[in-house]
Amino acid sequence: MKKILLVLLLFIIFLSNVKASTNSAYEYVLMDQTTGRVLKSKNMNEPRLIASITKIMTCLLAIESGKLDDKVEVTDIVLESYGSGIYIKEGEILTLRDLLYGLMLRSGNDAALMVASYIGGDIDNFVKMMNNKAVEIGMNNTIFVNPSGLDNSDTGNYSTAYDMAILTRYAMKYLEYREIVSTKSYVLKTNKNTYKWINKNKLLSRYDYITGGKTGYTEKAHRTLVSTGSKNNTDLIVVTINDSDDWNTHRELYEYGFNNYTAYKILDKDEVNIVGDTYYKGNFYTDKDVYIPLLNSETGTIRSHIILNKIDNYKTGDKVGVDNIYLNDKLLYSSNIYIDKDYIKKKKNIFMRIRDKIYD
Repeated sequence: MKKILLVLLLFIIFLSNVKASTNSAYEYVLMDQTTGRVLKSKNMNEPRLIASITKIMTCLLAIESGKLDDKVEVTDIVLESYGSGIYIKEGEILTLRDLLYGLMLRSGNDAALMVASYIGGDIDNFVKMMNNKAVEIGMNNTIFVNPSGLDNSDTGNYSTAYDMAILTRYAMKYLEYREIVSTKSYVLKTNKNTYKWINKNKLLSRYDYITGGKTGYTEKAHRTLVSTGSKNNTDLIVVTINDSDDWNTHRELYEYGFNNYTAYKILDKDEVNIVGDTYYKGNFYTDKDVYIPLLNSETGTIRSHIILNKIDNYKTGDKVGVDNIYLNDKLLYSSNIYIDKDYIKKKKNIFMRIRDKIYD
C-alpha cells in the first residue's frame, strides 16, 4: 500500500513539473502589440478555419459604428442561430453594447446575428463590411462568410494566426474593446430576463497579466484562441489555431516573451530630443510614451531617424514631423512629432542639479 501511495505521489509531482509545449499548436504567433513585430511563430501565414475568434471582427465593426448605446430590439433573426448562444428572445430589448458583452464573453452566435443585422442591415452586407475591413488593415489571407465563425461542410471563415494578431492589435486601440474583453463577468437585466455572463477565456482568471482575448471551437476548426497580455511595459498578443492544449501554449509563449525580452522606453511623450538647431522654437513631443521589447543582443541596433517638415506660421499642437524607429534597417515604429510653442524649458541652477543627483 505504501508503495502504491509513493508511486502516486511521484506521478503527481511529475505532472506538476511537466511544461507545456507549443508542439500542440498547428499554428501560432507571438506578436509585440506596440510595433506588430513577430517574436515567435509557427505556420503563422497558413489559412485555416478560425471558429469564434471571428467575433473579434464582428465586435470591432460594432464599436466603429458609434452605436454602442443604441437600444436594439431582438428580431426573429436569432431563430436562425445554433451552437453557443446567450439565448436572447424575439422582442427583448438591450443595448448594442450589451450584445457585445454576450458576443465576446459567452461567444453568442445569436448575438453575432443580431449585431450583424443591426449594423449591416442584413447579414450579407455585414459580411462585406468584414471583408472590406480585413483588406483595409492588412489581413491578406482572410475571408469571412459569416459574423459568428460557424462552419459547415461547404464553407467557413478562414484566416491565419498572423492576420488575427493584426486584427487584435487594431482592435486594442479602442478603449471599448479593451473594456469588454477584459471583463470577467457581466450582469444584465432586460425587459424579459436577467443574465450573468462569465467570460469563457480562462486565462483571465488564471494569470494577472492577461488583458483580454477570445475563445473559439468547432469540430472542423478545433480549438482556436486569441489573448493579450501586459507586463513590465511589454504588451503581447498570442494567437493559436488548431491547438488541443491552447491554454498552456499561451502561457508558455507569454513566459518566453516576458523572460527573453525587456521593454525599453524609446520615446518620451513629453519631450523629443533633437540635436542641433531647428527651424522651430519650442518643445517637441509625441502622442505617448513608447516602450519596445528587445533582446539584450538587439539594444545596440535600435536607432531613431527624425524627419521634420518646415511649416510657416506654425502653432502649438501642429504636427511638424515624424520619428521613425529602426531595428537595424527594419522600420519598427513611427510616431508623429508635435510642437509646443509656449513651452519654456526651465534652466536648473546648481542647487537643483545637486538635489536631482542626490534623489536620482
